[in-house]
Amino acid sequence: METSQQAKPTPASHQGHRGHTMYEYEISQLRSAELIRQAEQERLAREALRGRRAARREAARRAAEGEVHTGRPRRHRFPRTA
Repeated sequence: METSQQAKPTPASHQGHRGHTMYEYEISQLRSAELIRQAEQERLAREALRGRRAARREAARRAAEGEVHTGRPRRHRFPRTA
Protein backbone atom coordinates (compact mmCIF):
# COMPACT_ATOMS: atom_id res chain seq x y z
CA MET A 1 0.00 0.00 0.00
CA GLU A 2 1.32 3.40 -0.87
CA THR A 3 1.85 6.03 1.76
CA SER A 4 -0.76 8.35 0.20
CA GLN A 5 -3.49 5.66 0.47
CA GLN A 6 -2.95 4.77 4.12
CA ALA A 7 -5.66 5.79 6.55
CA LYS A 8 -4.70 8.93 8.36
CA PRO A 9 -5.72 9.37 12.00
CA THR A 10 -8.64 11.71 12.39
CA PRO A 11 -8.00 14.67 14.67
CA ALA A 12 -10.15 14.75 17.83
CA SER A 13 -11.86 17.92 16.60
CA HIS A 14 -13.35 15.95 13.68
CA GLN A 15 -14.71 13.03 15.69
CA GLY A 16 -18.12 14.52 16.32
CA HIS A 17 -19.80 17.07 18.52
CA ARG A 18 -17.37 18.51 21.13
CA GLY A 19 -14.92 15.67 20.75
CA HIS A 20 -17.54 12.97 21.26
CA THR A 21 -17.89 10.11 18.88
CA MET A 22 -21.02 10.00 16.76
CA TYR A 23 -22.28 7.13 18.91
CA GLU A 24 -21.96 9.19 22.10
CA TYR A 25 -23.68 12.12 20.42
CA GLU A 26 -26.62 9.92 19.35
CA ILE A 27 -26.90 8.45 22.85
CA SER A 28 -26.96 12.00 24.21
CA GLN A 29 -29.70 12.99 21.76
CA LEU A 30 -31.79 9.93 22.68
CA ARG A 31 -31.38 10.67 26.40
CA SER A 32 -32.38 14.28 25.85
CA ALA A 33 -35.51 13.24 23.95
CA GLU A 34 -36.35 10.72 26.69
CA LEU A 35 -36.02 13.39 29.41
CA ILE A 36 -38.24 15.76 27.42
CA ARG A 37 -40.93 13.04 27.08
CA GLN A 38 -40.70 12.25 30.79
CA ALA A 39 -41.05 15.92 31.74
CA GLU A 40 -44.10 16.22 29.47
CA GLN A 41 -45.74 13.17 31.08
CA GLU A 42 -45.09 14.55 34.55
CA ARG A 43 -46.54 17.92 33.54
CA LEU A 44 -49.68 16.26 32.18
CA ALA A 45 -50.04 14.21 35.38
CA ARG A 46 -49.79 17.39 37.49
CA GLU A 47 -52.39 19.10 35.31
CA ALA A 48 -54.77 16.14 35.65
CA LEU A 49 -54.31 16.11 39.43
CA ARG A 50 -54.95 19.87 39.59
CA GLY A 51 -58.12 19.38 37.53
CA ARG A 52 -59.40 16.60 39.79
CA ARG A 53 -58.74 18.70 42.90
CA ALA A 54 -60.51 21.69 41.37
CA ALA A 55 -63.51 19.50 40.48
CA ARG A 56 -63.68 18.16 44.05
CA ARG A 57 -63.50 21.68 45.48
CA GLU A 58 -66.25 22.84 43.11
CA ALA A 59 -68.46 19.88 44.03
CA ALA A 60 -67.90 20.55 47.75
CA ARG A 61 -68.72 24.23 47.26
CA ARG A 62 -71.96 23.38 45.45
CA ALA A 63 -72.92 20.89 48.16
CA ALA A 64 -72.20 23.48 50.87
CA GLU A 65 -74.42 26.05 49.12
CA GLY A 66 -77.40 23.71 49.30
CA GLU A 67 -76.98 22.97 53.00
CA VAL A 68 -78.71 25.44 55.26
CA HIS A 69 -78.28 23.49 58.49
CA THR A 70 -76.12 20.70 59.77
CA GLY A 71 -78.93 18.16 60.18
CA ARG A 72 -78.69 17.84 63.95
CA PRO A 73 -81.48 19.18 66.15
CA ARG A 74 -80.98 22.74 67.25
CA ARG A 75 -80.84 23.31 70.97
CA HIS A 76 -81.52 26.65 72.54
CA ARG A 77 -78.94 27.95 74.88
CA PHE A 78 -81.45 28.67 77.64
CA PRO A 79 -84.71 26.83 78.29
CA ARG A 80 -87.91 28.73 77.57
CA THR A 81 -89.61 30.42 80.47
CA ALA A 82 -93.25 29.86 81.23
